[in-house]
Amino acid sequence: MRKALEISRELELDLVEISPKADPPVCKIIDYKKFLYEQKKREKAMKAKATKVVVKEIRFGPNTDDHDYEFKKKHAEKFLKDGAKLKAYVFFKGRSIVYKDQGEILLLKLASELEELGKVEQMPKLEGKRMTMFIAPKTKK
Repeated sequence: MRKALEISRELELDLVEISPKADPPVCKIIDYKKFLYEQKKREKAMKAKATKVVVKEIRFGPNTDDHDYEFKKKHAEKFLKDGAKLKAYVFFKGRSIVYKDQGEILLLKLASELEELGKVEQMPKLEGKRMTMFIAPKTKK
């Protein structure tokens, strides 16, 4: 250990203990500031490569007519092609909550029509006045 310290001082570098529990302890002579700099640089590069998940929302009413449905479906297709997750939900206003089954049918219809572009992450689920469903884009191979 003392010899390693002497060598590190001669080279004007740092002695870093890698594995203190080993017998004898494992040490390495490096420029510690440079090591930290390289480590930060690697982390920054990894962070830049990480993909950010974008969630796009599409809102329906329980009695959405065919033309509006088709229009919103085109938007959903575009979102999934662009690689964004899709959150489709039916919002029930006032007494329209009695049409829960229509809202679920609407979302399931959307899921079946977008099947080749994305897969359903979460089936339609009623939370308060909203029935929500998530569709994730299929990965390109």
